[in-house]
Amino acid sequence: MSLYGMLRTGVSGMNAQSTKLSTVGDNIANADTTGYKRASTEFSSLLMQNSKTSYNSGSVVTNVRYAISQEGPRIYTTSPTDLAVNGSGFFVVQDPSGQPFLTRAGGFEVDGATGLLKNQAGFTLMGYDISGGQQPAAALNGYANMVPVDLTAMNMQATPTTTGELTANIDARVTAMAAPGTAAAPAAGTYHTKSSIVTYDNLGGEVVLDMYFTKTGADTWQFDIYDSTGGAALSTNNLTFDPTTGQLTAPAAGTVGFNIPGGQPMTLDISSMSQLKSDYTPLSVERNGNAASVVSDVEIGTDGTVQAVYENGSKIPVFRIPLVDVPSPDKLEQLAGNVFQTTLNSGDIMVGFPTEGSNGEIISGALEQSNVDLATEFTEMIVAQRSYTGNSKVFQTGNELLEVLMNLKR
Repeated sequence: MSLYGMLRTGVSGMNAQSTKLSTVGDNIANADTTGYKRASTEFSSLLMQNSKTSYNSGSVVTNVRYAISQEGPRIYTTSPTDLAVNGSGFFVVQDPSGQPFLTRAGGFEVDGATGLLKNQAGFTLMGYDISGGQQPAAALNGYANMVPVDLTAMNMQATPTTTGELTANIDARVTAMAAPGTAAAPAAGTYHTKSSIVTYDNLGGEVVLDMYFTKTGADTWQFDIYDSTGGAALSTNNLTFDPTTGQLTAPAAGTVGFNIPGGQPMTLDISSMSQLKSDYTPLSVERNGNAASVVSDVEIGTDGTVQAVYENGSKIPVFRIPLVDVPSPDKLEQLAGNVFQTTLNSGDIMVGFPTEGSNGEIISGALEQSNVDLATEFTEMIVAQRSYTGNSKVFQTGNELLEVLMNLKR
């Protein structure tokens, strides 16, 4: 064995243990960092070619790994924008230059200057805009169509009514009469039943719709819809019911359409209407849209849907937060700010949504803590310290032997 080789091996061992102590130090320093993933140092031997009569000492090679796929414990908070992933998947965030990254650090807060959701490291949460009712246009293997989650887009607003549903029973026992005219709302005694519902125009103003039911023949009714402020009928329809079951048979689609004054075209679902020998009984009425109202809160569902909650109690979906996974998460490259980027070994990204496929779910009001165990780290520190001391003794002994060899000349 070469004495110089002995020195190099000792130095290699000290360098390796120094690397291990560095990862232990990082782990301990980030034991309370949200979304931090524990680093560990693994060793592998580097051997030299040897003969039967001599031995050439080798060295040790280090490889730093991150336990990215190991989920950390969760703590719960009172902020709905604090997000944790229960299961696999990463949030997509971007830095100020627009570069996308992956992270599990979900401590997001509203930036007062921009209204964007940013975490402690200044990365902005990304999602898909669904405020217009559209489906997220997600690319399976890319970040296309993702936009920053901007809560300023949820300021005071109104949403016009476009759909509704009416479920009621009309009395089959009443006597048929002549159908009323549609130039103006029917006068009392010229129809059998009337109900009203509130809808909203483009500016959030209330539009009360009066709905009149008039039996015109056996199992046949005329259904007229008027604006309560006056004018001709917005819609006139003939309804037909099955004489045996009392269920609606016409219109076949089970819907009627009309235009709301100052608003949008509305489709009213009446497919669950019935004609039975019982008093007129409204069972349920629903419609979308809302009056002008101020956002009072935000809700984020387990499926990643971000909803604006308005003072009037209405909720409107505005964003959908995706989750991204890779085939080998532990092979991602970890960067400053608890973010990751893909490598050749990690594989390409796969974009999906929470609760779909193998993706986990999003928990609002929770944070994923560091997966560092302090007891383990202190144990590793002691082991690394002892090993470092042992390697230093090897170096010291080699140095002493070299001194003996040099003194042979004297």
